[in-house]
Order: sequence, then C-alpha cells, then structure tokens
Amino acid sequence: MKKIILLLGLSLSLYAKTQSIVFGAGCFWGVEKYFSNLNGVVNATSGYAGGNYDNPTYRVVLDNRIARGDTINHTEVVEVVYDDEKISTQKLIKSFWELHNPTQGHRQGNDRGNNYRSALYYTNDKQKEIALATKETYQKLLKNAGYKKITTEIKPLKKFYKAEERHQNYLVKHPSGYCPNHATGVKFGNVKIETKSISPLGGKEIVVIDAPHCSFCEKFKKDVLDEYKGSLTLRVANERALKGFKLKSKVVGTPTILFIVDGHEVSSFVGYMNEKSFYKAVGKFKLGSDSQAYDVAFKQMTDRKFCRQYEEFKHTEDGVFIDKVSGDVLFDTKDRFNSGSGWLSFYKAVDGSTIEKTDSTFGMRRVEVIAKKSGAHLGHVFNDAPDGKQRFCINATILEFVKREDIKKK
Repeated sequence: MKKIILLLGLSLSLYAKTQSIVFGAGCFWGVEKYFSNLNGVVNATSGYAGGNYDNPTYRVVLDNRIARGDTINHTEVVEVVYDDEKISTQKLIKSFWELHNPTQGHRQGNDRGNNYRSALYYTNDKQKEIALATKETYQKLLKNAGYKKITTEIKPLKKFYKAEERHQNYLVKHPSGYCPNHATGVKFGNVKIETKSISPLGGKEIVVIDAPHCSFCEKFKKDVLDEYKGSLTLRVANERALKGFKLKSKVVGTPTILFIVDGHEVSSFVGYMNEKSFYKAVGKFKLGSDSQAYDVAFKQMTDRKFCRQYEEFKHTEDGVFIDKVSGDVLFDTKDRFNSGSGWLSFYKAVDGSTIEKTDSTFGMRRVEVIAKKSGAHLGHVFNDAPDGKQRFCINATILEFVKREDIKKK
C-alpha cells in the first residue's frame, strides 16, 4: 500500500510540473514529430482547435478548408505537454516561430486552406505574454529578411480535439511519409526577448501576483478571476513584472491579491480566496468600509427611503442595474415599476443573478435577496405588487446603472 501511495505521489508531483500549449504550423504530422523530440516535452498529440463547431474529424476539417457562411474551421494543431523546468515556455514558443512560415495566412507552403493556418492557443497568461513578446521580436527579424506581416492566430485555447489514432505518431509509423519543411530560416539567435512589465495605472486597481506551478493560483483564477466583471481594473502578473509599485507587504506566497491606489498598496491578502471572501474585500476597497453602500451590501443595512441614489435611478432610460462590486447584471428596467415605497421596485431579478433566503431579523419573517456572485445584500421580496406579482424591494446604493446600448461595452 505504501508503494502505491509513493508512486501516486510521484505521479502527481510530475504532473504538477507540466503545462500544455497548442501550436498550429501546417500539417500536424511534421509538427508533432518536431515537438515530440524536444527534451522537456512530455507528450505531443495531433488534433484540431480554433473552430466554432464540435467534434471535428480529419475529413470534416478538410471539407471546411474554404470558408463557408458562419463556420469557423478548426486548424490542424499539436497539443504539447511540457515540463517547464526542463524546457522553458519561451524556448518552446521560439521553436514554434522558427519551425514554420507564420506570414502565409491560410496555408503553409503548398498546403492550402484555413485548416493549415498558423496558430498558437495558450492556456495561461504567462504563455500569452511570451507569445506576444516573441511575435513582436520575430516580426522585426522577418521584416529584415524580406518577409511580410505575421498572420498567426494567438488566442486562448477553448478546446482541443484529439485527432484520429491513425494521425498520432504518423511519421514514426511511416518514416518516409509527407513532412515538408516550411521554416523561413530566420532564427532568434541571441536576441533577448523582453516580456512586458506592468506599471501603476493610477487610481484604484487590483493586482494579483501569481507564480508557475501554483495550484492555488490556478484554482483562484478558475473559481473567481475568470468570471470577474467588476469596473475596477484587475491584472495578473508575476512579482518580477511589477515596476513602480510601492508595496508595504512582502510577497511570501501566491496568489497575493493587492489592492492598489495610485501605485501604493493599501491592503493585501495572501493565499486562495473563495468568491464571497474576494468580493467582500473588493467591496471594502471600492466602496469604503464606512460607506452606506458597504453597510447595505455586507452588514445587511437598508437605504433611507427616497435616498439620493433612489431618486437618480427611479426614472432612468432603458438599461440594466449591475452589482457595484462584481459587475454582474442584476435587474432590468423592463421589470421596474414605481411602488411609491421609496425604494427601487422590480417584478423580478435577472434570471440566475440572485438567490433568496429566509430572513428572521428584527422579529420579522421576510425573504432576503442576495447577489449570487458577490454575496451582497440587495433587499427583500414581498408579495404585494400589482396583479398579485412579487415586489423586489431593492437598495439603490449597491447598484450602478448601464444604458442598454452600453451593455456590450462593459
């Protein structure tokens, strides 16, 4: 049993060191062969990515190589799983650029069609940063060599589809098979690649410091940051990328969440934060711990009747009301009505944006309305609206208004 546990621990340890990235550089047979032979690459798998339809096959991808209607075709790619303690992300991406001609649009050499387009699909922010930095440098080198503009598609990976088994290790099975060389011959050589640093933006902002192989960083990103829609700028960076910030805390672990005003740290949190803890901290930072909005949202207080924000919001033009803390859309003006109560009134909340629970405070039995993402207290629900409908009685100080025409700009 101890041996099994030891082997399992070793396996998990090895797995924790790896990450993946997906490259499209023409016919995937040769690309797979190239990357599989690099020291530090754990696995290279041929497949498809970048399209807008499910379950692509080799035949379907070939049939879609000429654009039709709204279909975005997948391109032939290779998923590269690698240990970045043995091969750096920068070296891997530089190898990708040097492997093919990234200036040809929908082809590589004589292979023509959108399924042969150059593409890089990253799986984390550091890969994105390096991809863009190396692209900028390689573009200058290509231009000096007489090549045109890089056309490579650089996007986050949505989904990788493994190709049919006959395409895996194709050139191992068929040593004399098709494997053209599309490289331009342009090399990075000793050119230094400068990845971008971040400097203070001025005003309030949130900076999250992460690190490679940090499982808590990945969990925080997945559980919280990927869905963040708040109005405060939030950036994720390695500690070494921070330039010009005045930090009062020593970074002793990751993730470290920094709340910054004009480049100066005003507060910080170290380690994983769940969604509710994060948004309570954001609320304190953005709204102010002594503000009416914070008291309403996180101390279950109530706005005064006919407060200033109510007067501003009761007759707005067409649009929506969003959570000041999370940025989530909570209520729509289409559902607003004037109850005469002195608080904003709606027939309903936007589907899926709130939760309701029994509230027995102050000797009353009511139904409390809570913002699903931020956990902020919004108000209560009563069964006294016209035509027997419900009335969502909502505090205005925790809301922001966005015109309908500006929603997509948020």
